[in-house]
Amino acid sequence: MKLTINGTEYDIAEEPPRPLLWVLRDELGLTGTKFGCGAGFCGACTVHIDGEAVRSCTVPIGTVAGEIRTIEGLATTTADGMIELHPVQQAFLKDQVPQCSWCMSGQMMTAAAFLAKNPTPNEAEIVEAMGENYCRCGCYFRIKGAVAKAAEQLAVREGTAV
Repeated sequence: MKLTINGTEYDIAEEPPRPLLWVLRDELGLTGTKFGCGAGFCGACTVHIDGEAVRSCTVPIGTVAGEIRTIEGLATTTADGMIELHPVQQAFLKDQVPQCSWCMSGQMMTAAAFLAKNPTPNEAEIVEAMGENYCRCGCYFRIKGAVAKAAEQLAVREGTAV
């Protein structure tokens, strides 16, 4: 089967059946997507499929249809070849959100998908959107603040800032 991941097409065997997470990490070396609970609860393995945040540990490879984006594909490359971090990545770095960092790629992928749908969220919406991603270090306050700052940065970029 063919999968498009971060703009690159890969030829992946459908057999044996396995989760998308293991294909990303073990077969393609895209190790930014983390294994957490293995049951879809914690969010460490979150990737985008056609812009939707999904838990890659519970997605069977044979069911994947659509373009996949991992944390490695969240940044963009400018016309002059420079890497430009996504506003979520910039905000998480600027606010020094990560402590152990295990959950952070999933946190950022969840936040990016959320902000693509709701670019001007209020605090309660941020808390709700991020509420199913767990952080064992308890960085929730910093995560919430970084998501709010990323929303502000996106608004400035899009020219919709108030």
